[in-house]
Amino acid sequence: MAHEHVSNTKRIWMVFGILSVVTIIEVIFGIFKPAMLHDTLLFQMNLLNWLFIGLTIYKAYYIVWAFMHLEGEKSNLRWSIVAPVVFLIIYLVFILLVEGNYIFDVFKSSQIKWNF
Repeated sequence: MAHEHVSNTKRIWMVFGILSVVTIIEVIFGIFKPAMLHDTLLFQMNLLNWLFIGLTIYKAYYIVWAFMHLEGEKSNLRWSIVAPVVFLIIYLVFILLVEGNYIFDVFKSSQIKWNF
């Protein structure tokens, strides 16, 4: 039985293009920082930061989807890999926001000075 070699060059370039476009969008928003996104708060953090978090999670998911070949796997296997990671990322973002906001409030409203 002969195994036919299938070239993935087109797929690799498509993944490269999608990840490049998302990265370029992140860089453009990081350089120009639109006032509408930078000044609008959502859950004590500006929309620009939420945009960066969302785009970064999208890139991470797409890298796993493409380079770990999850697109060809059964749905149950994909979810058993992706669901715990998504949960942990959401949990990490929540903890960082709550603790960061608490530390900011402590230094903002107390006699302790910012020394770092």
